[in-house]
Amino acid sequence: MTQQDWMNLKSGTDVRGVAIEGVAGEPVTLTDEAVRGIVKAFCLRLAEQCGKARPVIAIGHDSRLSAQRIERAAADAANESGCDVLLTGLSSTPSMFMLLQEDYGADASIMITASHLPSNKNGMKFFLPEGGLEGKDISAILTLAAEGKARTGTGTQKRIDYIGKYSENLVRFVREKTGEEKPLAGKKIIVDAGNGAGGFYVDKVLKPLGADTEGSRFLDPDGRFPNHIPNPENKEAMAAICSQVRATGADFGIIFDTDVDRVGAVDKSGEEINRNRLIALISAILLEEEPGSTIVTDSVTSDGLTQFIEARGGVHCRFKRGYRNVIDKAKEINAAGGNAPLAIETSGHAALKENYFLDDGAYLVTRLLVSLAKLTKTGKDIADLIADLPEPAEAAEVRLGFTEAGKPDFKAHGAAAIDGVQKAVPAREGAALAKVNYEGVRINFDKAHGDGWALVRMSLHEPIVPINFESNGAGGCKAIAAELLDLLAPYADNIDLGGLKAYLDR
Repeated sequence: MTQQDWMNLKSGTDVRGVAIEGVAGEPVTLTDEAVRGIVKAFCLRLAEQCGKARPVIAIGHDSRLSAQRIERAAADAANESGCDVLLTGLSSTPSMFMLLQEDYGADASIMITASHLPSNKNGMKFFLPEGGLEGKDISAILTLAAEGKARTGTGTQKRIDYIGKYSENLVRFVREKTGEEKPLAGKKIIVDAGNGAGGFYVDKVLKPLGADTEGSRFLDPDGRFPNHIPNPENKEAMAAICSQVRATGADFGIIFDTDVDRVGAVDKSGEEINRNRLIALISAILLEEEPGSTIVTDSVTSDGLTQFIEARGGVHCRFKRGYRNVIDKAKEINAAGGNAPLAIETSGHAALKENYFLDDGAYLVTRLLVSLAKLTKTGKDIADLIADLPEPAEAAEVRLGFTEAGKPDFKAHGAAAIDGVQKAVPAREGAALAKVNYEGVRINFDKAHGDGWALVRMSLHEPIVPINFESNGAGGCKAIAAELLDLLAPYADNIDLGGLKAYLDR
């Protein structure tokens, strides 16, 4: 492997690559050699940081087909680096962090997952007791791996069941908050795990709390993901859980992503509680408990959400995309003396201050179920908490790629386009820049020019310019798209505007 081969495995704060053959044009990059080298480099840094001769590392995985191969390579590499290993088997990503807060003696953990990516991909997330590694840490580990740096020694391997203990903690939390042994008795609550790692939630959390879970689907782990992608942002996945809620007459539906760090929900009418609706729901709960607090979200949340939060006395801080970005912003607000109990993305990544600012889908939905149980006593439903959320008449996302001329230096071309649009907007009739904006360029349009807003930004990880826009009136999104096409026309040599044109032609 070349230096670049190693660095290509970096994906933000994770390691990710192709782990299984079979997809044309996608050779395996997350080989045993790569896994072993990365884990050995991680162990070298860990031993230096914790000062132990034999650090202890917990290793878990989701349901991907390559999980066992990578687990073996990772565990053996850790042993050869003088580390003892706790193998947790099928696990959720959040549980691998929470294990470090328990008395298992682990100094670090590794979660083998690629979240919602296709079944031929896999990766690794790394945790220390204080949190997940940063992007700079991943770069340093990959550099050490490329150099072949490692320590030597021997270690042991032992299998433990931690997901059971993790689940018991969630059950205890609900019982303490509600004062009841079975607060969900009489409620039908169903789960769609998409054949990922979230199936445990039915037997280990919902049933002990008294819920009727008949109608839950796709609970068995299957890394082929034969039914649908385990991803709350996927339209097919959300349609599956919505239709199942309606078909079974469930009071509440839950859908997890592959490794359970994200979640979506469905109310009893079969309407999804996702994106802005999910943010509004947990915000309403927290603002009632902590009046005047700040809700930190990513940049693509709606103006209606801002109105909803402010109507409850809260402050909406619309920050950058990226779950680590919103978490870091919330921590910054708290460190400065403010109160930001929640950092949440429209993707379903949600981190609460009360839970180590860990993005944990199971914890988030458990928090919602506490409110569901309490509201039932008053004859209300959880959807009542967001009945007054202003929602747009239309919403759309268009993702623009780069032309052949623009691809070699796409970051510079994307930045130039965003800067140019920002400079052009103040002179444009019916358009105005958002007063507060942390990412890309956010534009507000008056009623004559689309009656809504648009955000043009660069993707965090891809050569893509995503554009999100919403309108309060029918046909407004096309009016906004036409405005955007005109604003971006000067950059057509480098940015492929075909996506906007196709949207206008629908």
